[in-house]
Amino acid sequence: MEFKNLWDLASAMQVLSHDTVDSKLWAEAVEWLIQHGPPEIQKLLIEASLDATTRSFPELKPSHITADGQPCYNISELASSMGITELEVRTILKEKEANLDNQLFHDDTKQTIH
Repeated sequence: MEFKNLWDLASAMQVLSHDTVDSKLWAEAVEWLIQHGPPEIQKLLIEASLDATTRSFPELKPSHITADGQPCYNISELASSMGITELEVRTILKEKEANLDNQLFHDDTKQTIH
């Protein structure tokens, strides 16, 4: 079953508002809402994600911005900021990309993601 079919707006919002929800489940609900939720919720979650990224990884700067305003990051810089290898970053992103409607990797060299 596809990732997007596991959730609906009501279930995702219920998970987000639950006091003791597992962090992995919460993250899955957020990812679903960013992809499939109403535009106003998508916007709020993306802004919160960007803020969290900036606070958690102040040295990480986007390599460029997409036409719709999404930041793209260099995989090497992302791996360095997170303290993991580029291969680990690529593996995580490939797993996530398989469950999403849009691609995470950009350009032919696969060196940036958003």
